[in-house]
Amino acid sequence: MNKSKLRMITLTALTVAICVIGSFIKVPGFITTAALDSAPAFLSVLFLPPAFSGVAGGLGHLATSFTSGFPFGPFHIMIAIEMFIMVYIFNVLHRKGYSIIKWVFLVITNAIILPFPFYFIMSPAFYFTTLPSLLIATIINVMVVMIVMPILSKVFNHKEVMN
Repeated sequence: MNKSKLRMITLTALTVAICVIGSFIKVPGFITTAALDSAPAFLSVLFLPPAFSGVAGGLGHLATSFTSGFPFGPFHIMIAIEMFIMVYIFNVLHRKGYSIIKWVFLVITNAIILPFPFYFIMSPAFYFTTLPSLLIATIINVMVVMIVMPILSKVFNHKEVMN
């Protein structure tokens, strides 16, 4: 295994570990898996390729579902896949320089679009009941990332950090 691949795997594992820590910080509401687990995965777009960031996002959700007792059972696998796709696309938007679109995408996708399958799987009432807590958790995660990202990007712009 070459040094670059090992570095990416290590940074992904560290990001997932921070996601696990964030999974213990729950956002009160109807849905018990709303937590601050996403922010580290969103921040990983600064130093990880899209697929690795996506893995961190998916595993971050699984950590939160684990600490919440898997309230949606096997549906958490579907949610983890959705998180992978969302963080992957967020990473691509970030790399292409879509500075405003990436944030709008993140909030709308995470708070409204990703839970939409539950409109049909569970019920419309369940979907609309989960929206407020998911929106609050998403906004908190995005605000954390928007504050930390400029600082962290300065750190990763120094060549000695990544070498």
